[in-house]
Amino acid sequence: MKRLFALLSIVCLTLSLLTACGGQEKAPEVTKPSAQPAPAATPAAAPAASPGKTGKVTETMNAAGYTYVQVDTGKEKFWAAAPQVQVKVGDSVAVPEGMPMPNYESKTLNRKFDLVYFVPSLLVNGAAPAGAAGAMPEGHPPTAGMPAGMPGMPGATGAPKVTAPADIDLKGIKKAEQTVADIFAQKTALAGKPVKIRGKVVKFSPEIMGKNWLHIQDGSGKDGTNDLTVNTSSVAKVGDTVVVSGKLTVAKDFGYGYQYDVIIEDAQVAKE
Repeated sequence: MKRLFALLSIVCLTLSLLTACGGQEKAPEVTKPSAQPAPAATPAAAPAASPGKTGKVTETMNAAGYTYVQVDTGKEKFWAAAPQVQVKVGDSVAVPEGMPMPNYESKTLNRKFDLVYFVPSLLVNGAAPAGAAGAMPEGHPPTAGMPAGMPGMPGATGAPKVTAPADIDLKGIKKAEQTVADIFAQKTALAGKPVKIRGKVVKFSPEIMGKNWLHIQDGSGKDGTNDLTVNTSSVAKVGDTVVVSGKLTVAKDFGYGYQYDVIIEDAQVAKE
């Protein structure tokens, strides 16, 4: 009897252990969080400097008939340049919309600007500048909203005709490879090719769009075909006899409505 009782006890204990094991809950599965895409990088803010605003002058200087001002609106700073006007640090100025000129280098100031807006005028302390409103120095880059008749880049279509000063004698100038008249007459054949002319400087406009601009005449041609526009890093004076070498560009469009039938860009200019 005792053996039977012991056997039954072992069976019951075994059944209890099996039941307990069978009812044990599985450990919860750990769900890995899904990979989240990295937040997109916020693009760098574009320079906020823009014209058509008012602010205080924090820096100013004059050069080559222009007044440069750094304007602080309280939220941003930007540079603008206009026909020379009396202004000082601390003055309040209103800057109209103008033409942006990135990476502009003024050789007169020996300074490079990341961005300058060329504008037709500055309103200083609420007063308009003396003289014709919106008038730009002759040879200045064109600006947005330019009033009719304002002089623009030298030699451009629609710009005033360039006439040689009366004291410049264009007679007897020895021809180089081409004359001014030849370049106009043969512009299609010469487009993109090197040309070389000898002539006299009848107009010089410094530091426009980072270049110096010359008007060369040699006595050949008629109105419309007697004056050749050249841009260069060289410097010359009105009345100088020069030899100009470079590739001829035809139908050059600088935008803002300024186009050239013919122009020699980045020319080599040798004085004689």
